[in-house]
Amino acid sequence: MAPMGLASGPAFGKLRRGVLQEVENPISTRDSGRALVLSIVWQRDQQPDGEVSVGSVAAYMCIDPSVGSRMVTENIKSGYLIRVPSQLDGRRAVLQLTPKGQEFLREYRKQQRRAYEYITADWSEQDRLDFARLMLLRYVESIENLNRRPAADA
Repeated sequence: MAPMGLASGPAFGKLRRGVLQEVENPISTRDSGRALVLSIVWQRDQQPDGEVSVGSVAAYMCIDPSVGSRMVTENIKSGYLIRVPSQLDGRRAVLQLTPKGQEFLREYRKQQRRAYEYITADWSEQDRLDFARLMLLRYVESIENLNRRPAADA
């Protein structure tokens, strides 16, 4: 078996390529993209300012604004998002989940959970808990903290 450091690169690549598409009742790439945008809007909507623009979605995803705009527009056309006037600046439009978008996100998260359970079916309960604590919680928290650190040359 390769040392953990050498094996982790290909493992992360596998996660990135969409392991959820290789399980029973796979999640489509299109639905994964939709759910990512909806999750960002939902998550940011829970923040104190509570406003999410197309630009902030693109910035959060580290993608070109035109790509972010296309992804948001697809969600709007599908009835998952709407544009509403900003409460802070009426000249701006911000995004909100529709009830249909909320339902889509709930169903997507249920499918993610089913995929996790399917993938880890032969794991011990302790392995599942350790993985969730380290990878899904601590690792993601560390990524969020990276985004808050000042630039090295600042």
